[in-house]
Amino acid sequence: MPGMTTTLDTNPATAPSDHNDADVTFAQQMIMHHQQAVEMSNLTEGRTANPAVLELANNIQTAQQPEIDTLTEWLTSWGQPLMPEGHDPAGHMPGMVDTPVLDRMKTLNGEVFDQLWLQSMIAHHQGAVAMSNAELSGGQYPSAKQLAQKIIDNQQPEIDTMQGLLKG
Repeated sequence: MPGMTTTLDTNPATAPSDHNDADVTFAQQMIMHHQQAVEMSNLTEGRTANPAVLELANNIQTAQQPEIDTLTEWLTSWGQPLMPEGHDPAGHMPGMVDTPVLDRMKTLNGEVFDQLWLQSMIAHHQGAVAMSNAELSGGQYPSAKQLAQKIIDNQQPEIDTMQGLLKG
């Protein structure tokens, strides 16, 4: 049509992005969530002789530290802080274990430790599954959605195993 022109907005501040706020929230919160799981897994050393608990702890450390590194890389590339500014998101993340429980865990050994560790890690994993489901429904960054699905695929069987250990 004569007289009509179209311009493309090439300003990076307004150009469409490959990620959204849900992706940023997922990455920021999952870093802290995974860091706590690694910390809890480290507590098993010297506190349990249960080979199933030790194997779970090792698997958690092996899986989650590389995911923390990946999430950190995404946030850095997106120009986002590793933690949301102005508040502590750990207080409202599903499955986070509070300080008194962590402190108590550090004083326990043997079967009593195993019970508290398993109960805490089940709730922690259930929280990670919930956060991953939120990413799947609200995120748009393909790699973040793939990671969310991987977390669900890895942690749901671990939840089942831990629930079996509590019953056993």
